[in-house]
Amino acid sequence: MTLPIKDRFVLPEGMIYLDGNSLGPMPKSVVGHLSAMIEEQWGQHLITGWNVDDWMGQPLRVGNLVARLIGAPEGSVVLGDTLSIKVYQALSAALQMRPQRKVVLSDSGNFPSDLYMAEGLIAQLNEGHELRIVAPEDVADAVTDEVAAVMITQVDYRTGRMHDMTEITERARDAGAVTIWDLAHSAGAVPVDLTAAGCEFAVGCTYKYLNGGPGAPAFIYARPDITADIVPALSGWLGHDAPFAFEQSYRPAKDIERMRVGTPPVLQMTALEAAMQVWSDVDMQELRAASLALCDLFIAEVEARCPDLTLASPRESARRGSQVSFAFEHGYAAMQALIARNVIGDFRAPNIMRFGFTPLYIDEGDVRRAVDVLTDVLDNRLWDDPAFRRTSRVT
Repeated sequence: MTLPIKDRFVLPEGMIYLDGNSLGPMPKSVVGHLSAMIEEQWGQHLITGWNVDDWMGQPLRVGNLVARLIGAPEGSVVLGDTLSIKVYQALSAALQMRPQRKVVLSDSGNFPSDLYMAEGLIAQLNEGHELRIVAPEDVADAVTDEVAAVMITQVDYRTGRMHDMTEITERARDAGAVTIWDLAHSAGAVPVDLTAAGCEFAVGCTYKYLNGGPGAPAFIYARPDITADIVPALSGWLGHDAPFAFEQSYRPAKDIERMRVGTPPVLQMTALEAAMQVWSDVDMQELRAASLALCDLFIAEVEARCPDLTLASPRESARRGSQVSFAFEHGYAAMQALIARNVIGDFRAPNIMRFGFTPLYIDEGDVRRAVDVLTDVLDNRLWDDPAFRRTSRVT
């Protein structure tokens, strides 16, 4: 296939959308599928939709679509709940697998919610566990025989710095630790091969590069050979082996469905299932090559024309995900000025202007036009407007 495939997405006229790493745009396929679900399935089938339309099978069915993009076998990924919940589930299971060890290893570039969930779980267990946070470049060497679980986000949400999944997973395996990878900024952005890596768990969200829509459900992967031994901390009804037997005691499902918790969000999962049609003929290696070309072009253009910005992402393309970040003292206001001119990126404290590059709908012309606008904003201090300095709740 030839990238980009802009005709598969709903994109406002004139907008250059460089924020797919926070919320992907809506694929055109979503509207019809969601309307049919609302009008025909929910509207006409009502409660029978759980069987007639197989709403109950949706978490595993859609999980298999995600599995194809992250190098996981069928039946090893299930959808539902939020990413924070999936982090909790994976970490809890990992600690139970290594009961004599007390260290959870992560890095300072990890997404805060992952660290918060680890803190909460450790406090709840009250068994002397420690959350040990090191610099990203020190993770591999920090994996010792004290470590129960290595919990890492593959692509840093601020800078786009990408960890070497193979190296860290091998270090963890050699040290006897369990590895959990957060693929929030990887799935649909970079080639991932969980089977080859051999990690025990992976989690991720689907509203970013997978274009599932705001609040789209998260996914969790468990390596097939360990699934039957996982003891779910959140022993929800739909993770039971026979939910409609209504047994008083929990008995986990025999497969990855034991990682289900509550009722699946059928509307949001339908939107995601439709959105996944975009990926039917996308080659991840081709997408990766196009992504790196766009990112490299953006870096070159910005550094040539915007001297007030400092590159915060790795310069070496192989060490980046599909985003580029620049530091700027007035980054928040400058980003608001860009957004007002229909170039959509986002801001991450304290001073990071972040841009995501998705070759599905971004091309070289978009990159050059975006830098034109950015140059105008900076050269003419268009960011120096009180309206752009007012901080919104979501940055």
